[in-house]
Amino acid sequence: MHCGAPGVRMMGKQGLSPDMKRKLLVTSALPYANGSIHLGHLVEYIQTDIWVRFQKMQGHECHYVCADDTHGTPIMLRAEKEGIPPEELIARVWLEHFDDFSAFHVNFDHYGSTNSEETRQFACSIYGKLKAANLIESKTIEQYYDPVKEMFLPDRFIKGECPKCGAKDQYGDNCEVCGAAYTPSELRNPYSAVSGAKPELRSSEHYFFRLSDARCQQFLKEWTTKGTLQPEASNKMQEWLKGELSDWDISRDAPYFGFEIPDAPGKYFYVWLDAPVGYMGSFMKLCGERGIDFDEFWKKGSTAELYHFIGKDILYFHALFWPAMLEHAGFRTPTKLFAHGFLTVNGEKMSKSRGTFITARSYVDHVRNTEYLRYYYASKLNGTMEDIDLNLEDFVAKVNSDLIGKYVNIASRCAGFITKRFDGMLCAEIPSTIEQIIEDGRLRLPRLKYDLQNPRRTGLLEEFATWAQTISEFYEDRKYSAAISNIMRLADRANVYVNDWAPWEMAKDPAKEKDLHWVCSYSLNLFRMLTIYLKPVLPKLAGEAERFLNIPPLVWADAKTLLGAHRINEYTHLMARLDPKNVEAMVEANRESLKPVEHSPARHAESQVHHQPIFDTISIEDFSKIDLRIAKIANAEHVEGAEKLLKLTLDIGTGTRTVFAGIKSAYAPEELVGRHTVMVANLAPRKMKFGVSEGMVLAAGDGKDLFILSPDEGAAAGMKVK
Repeated sequence: MHCGAPGVRMMGKQGLSPDMKRKLLVTSALPYANGSIHLGHLVEYIQTDIWVRFQKMQGHECHYVCADDTHGTPIMLRAEKEGIPPEELIARVWLEHFDDFSAFHVNFDHYGSTNSEETRQFACSIYGKLKAANLIESKTIEQYYDPVKEMFLPDRFIKGECPKCGAKDQYGDNCEVCGAAYTPSELRNPYSAVSGAKPELRSSEHYFFRLSDARCQQFLKEWTTKGTLQPEASNKMQEWLKGELSDWDISRDAPYFGFEIPDAPGKYFYVWLDAPVGYMGSFMKLCGERGIDFDEFWKKGSTAELYHFIGKDILYFHALFWPAMLEHAGFRTPTKLFAHGFLTVNGEKMSKSRGTFITARSYVDHVRNTEYLRYYYASKLNGTMEDIDLNLEDFVAKVNSDLIGKYVNIASRCAGFITKRFDGMLCAEIPSTIEQIIEDGRLRLPRLKYDLQNPRRTGLLEEFATWAQTISEFYEDRKYSAAISNIMRLADRANVYVNDWAPWEMAKDPAKEKDLHWVCSYSLNLFRMLTIYLKPVLPKLAGEAERFLNIPPLVWADAKTLLGAHRINEYTHLMARLDPKNVEAMVEANRESLKPVEHSPARHAESQVHHQPIFDTISIEDFSKIDLRIAKIANAEHVEGAEKLLKLTLDIGTGTRTVFAGIKSAYAPEELVGRHTVMVANLAPRKMKFGVSEGMVLAAGDGKDLFILSPDEGAAAGMKVK
């Protein structure tokens, strides 16, 4: 989009006048209280915070709530391992999460916990209403039981051999090597990831939400196609809704950390039932603090707007289970779901071995200024479900070029002259408002040509003001990258104006005193306009600019006004350049934190080993059936649409084989080319959605930290491994 003055559209979202005040409730997905906040998480919370800050600048009533997701088996087991009650663990993690969000200026109106009385009451109430509507059913099912820990095991706590490809040490729901999905009972040689014991199949009564009911099916088919979802999300939902939805298991057996089901002693709500209910519990807390009417936002038929920002990985829960629960329990459903993609770093999945699995706290410790990251994410986000990439080299260059070289540069080059030469007073010739004549929904500007002979003939402020509506629409639609791109084009134009008139040269000529006063005052008004447009992204920097300009907090309507005959404060530097050494130190610190003192890969691998029972003995004849060969990796490449697989071309001496290996989480393709490894050469070819896999490479690890096997120096492609 060019940087000429756009037309002004007088109607906002949903056909509302821009002057009509809206009531909005906004949430982000609840972070799980079993781990630290990392840079991938922050994509969502920064995206949401920018949107909320923009809405508040518009003057709308907008409430932003979230909470720690605190229930489930992992938290129970971690607390047990640390020898503390779960309540103590989640209280400690809550403080860590809250501090991390605060450091990145994520400004919740209320940040709570799902382990609250409000959330418990709403979960029980919704369950009761669904049961009264005949949408809850009990069934007896068989599931694995750990006889040592005396507990039923969730799917992710059962491991074994993949029933499809035979890969060892795979989870109970899907294989990270071949990508197959299955049930835990299909695993070969299963074992408990908790104790290492062989699990037993036992019967247990569970409670199910009847998503297969015709009422749920019909409602969801309509709800997912009426504009509540992004087009790509709606299309994914229609794929899932083509067949009959399975009933949803909403109960878990004791021992379990969560809310006990009211009429079922020893049975607990599955964490995914009470997690989204946490939105309601957290908002109810806020209502009590501020005197807000809860029903005005949650009752069926409410005219308030409800928005959920989520990652695309939890779309299934938020677009199917959650709206069906709300609808049939008598509550309103979300106005829209905004799903975003994942974060990659330097073009690859975040990696602990490369030091790019970076926690929020590590960023704060090394880079410190968190608005750098807010700005970079904003420059990448476009309102779709596409993944975004944090390229660390580009990150440094963009921050220094845009924020320091363009935006801050305007104030730093002009403010000193106002303070020293004009007692801090801006030029009285600057008018107090932008002249606007609106006809047929368009803004007619004075036809002022940029005049290098007269600094007053520019039209720049009028042009900057016309962008207020278009930039606001970009923010509303979460097209932050378009907003940032156009704001920086305006910043370029402001810098051209400063360069053309060069106040540092004008200051040498007493005859140009009045022009100097005008140019510096005019430029600071351009800076103020840019500050309005950047404030949702850079709230701290905007606050410092407001203090320097000696003005109250900026709102969007301030784009219609100007500063003339106004006293500013003395300028102090607003932002320092981002030092690439700090980014390098952050990456190195994250990489080093994973290494033992001796920096031995073998020792690192050893730290990842779980309790894995030795399988039943086999004969030498059984082993001789497996043809293991040395293979040279001739090529390696990403597989479009596959999150875990790399496509390997393996040279085995007599020819090449294509193998799809689930090692993307640990290796970049370019790291593998030219290496030797070991493969199973006589494994039956397996047809996958991406092609035919003609064997298997051997690796150690649990799917998160993988180590492909490599032969000693001198081994050549095609050699048989004995």
